[in-house]
Amino acid sequence: MEQRIKEVMSKVFGLNIAAINEDSSPDTIDAWDSINHMTLILSLEQEFGIEFNDDVLDNTLDFRSILNYLSKH
Repeated sequence: MEQRIKEVMSKVFGLNIAAINEDSSPDTIDAWDSINHMTLILSLEQEFGIEFNDDVLDNTLDFRSILNYLSKH
């Protein structure tokens, strides 16, 4: 699962997959702005066949929280 998240993030943010780690967030990735965050969420929904709830969007602002959310669903 972690690898799949990293692959999606690398495509959305235009980064080498090796640049993405557990600490990846808008603070560490310059391309992680509000528009790319929505692109990331939509891409993750498509990749994992799930739908993020609106209240979760503000709580999935880093790799760890995304991993935690997807692990539970």
